[in-house]
Amino acid sequence: QVQLVESGGGLVQAGGSLRLSCAASGTFFSINAMGWYRQAPGKQRDLIAAITRGGSTNYADSVKGRFTISRDNAKNTVYLQMNNLKSANTAVYYCISGLTWSTPNYWGQGTQVTVSS
Repeated sequence: QVQLVESGGGLVQAGGSLRLSCAASGTFFSINAMGWYRQAPGKQRDLIAAITRGGSTNYADSVKGRFTISRDNAKNTVYLQMNNLKSANTAVYYCISGLTWSTPNYWGQGTQVTVSS
């Protein structure tokens, strides 16, 4: 089992920045990918950014150039630096982990990000 604990969400003005963190604890043999999904009100949950243990990354087109994902394997922690935030980025952000980023095995509880215009 893997437990994921997110932090760093909150309220920010449009154009501002936030940094999300997600610390994993538990049994790690099944973790290759870590990343973030996002769910806005009334919409489906979508992959935003993910990174493998080896450092390969994947970003949604809507966040390329503004969001950066990074990972500290020694600390079992993944980060999401979000710059130039827009009101459309308002959502609950979920940390994920698993063998692949497209089929996560574990989910965090979610952290709210609200961008005011």
